[in-house]
Amino acid sequence: MGDVRTLKTVFNDTWDWSTAGEEWSSWWGGTPALWYGALLPRIHPFVPAPTVLEIAPGFGRWTQYLKDLADQLILVDLAEKCIEHCRTRFASAKNISYHVNDGRSLTMIDDASVDFVFTWDSLVHADMDIIDDYIKEFRRILSPDGVAFVHHSNVQMHARSHAIAMRTPGKLLPTLVNRGVLLDVYAWRSPTVSADRVGAACERNGLTVRSQELFTWEHGRYLTEAISLITPAGSRWARPTKRLRNSSFRDEARRMSELYADENGD
Repeated sequence: MGDVRTLKTVFNDTWDWSTAGEEWSSWWGGTPALWYGALLPRIHPFVPAPTVLEIAPGFGRWTQYLKDLADQLILVDLAEKCIEHCRTRFASAKNISYHVNDGRSLTMIDDASVDFVFTWDSLVHADMDIIDDYIKEFRRILSPDGVAFVHHSNVQMHARSHAIAMRTPGKLLPTLVNRGVLLDVYAWRSPTVSADRVGAACERNGLTVRSQELFTWEHGRYLTEAISLITPAGSRWARPTKRLRNSSFRDEARRMSELYADENGD
């Protein structure tokens, strides 16, 4: 499902980028509402930072903000199309470097050189073997007090519900997903990843998970999403993991959309 070949094919060859990925922010009332209402409040202790890495920037939905929060911003994506678009879109920004990778490694980045890693709404599609490889790279590239903010799938926590949804006849599935009865398989979250598995991978690699927020997405009650804040063991940000189950993320989005976004989502 979320293997490298499939991800590259989807985002490099078949995805319709005509709206530059803005469609993924629509239920928040637009990208600015999502950034200022949900993302910046969650990362503000860690930025601005000298060197920021954004993994899988797409067409630059978050790059437009991150470039002003870093002395150096490194963009890495497995899709050449995405990197070329960002290179053109942000041509006037002199603090950005651009790299195409293999979808799982960061060989172009020096050891202990990154102060903040950001990835949102991208690695949720990646299977656990990819996440595990990136975590190994985080151990190498993060500075002693560096932090990684990683949005990933938590569907493996609901493995039984996912299996039921996948077996449900196609005619019934959309209605049951929209009503929140079945897990939303249309969001294309990897069924092999969970917060527990990410935490275990970090522990194996000498990293500490500072916090994990498990939350709902657009439909239903299932905690299909997770944000893990990852830092090297011994960093000033390290502490025993705090985990929060947030069942109101969708309501948060609805409030932002209805109250604070303008008609154009700007």
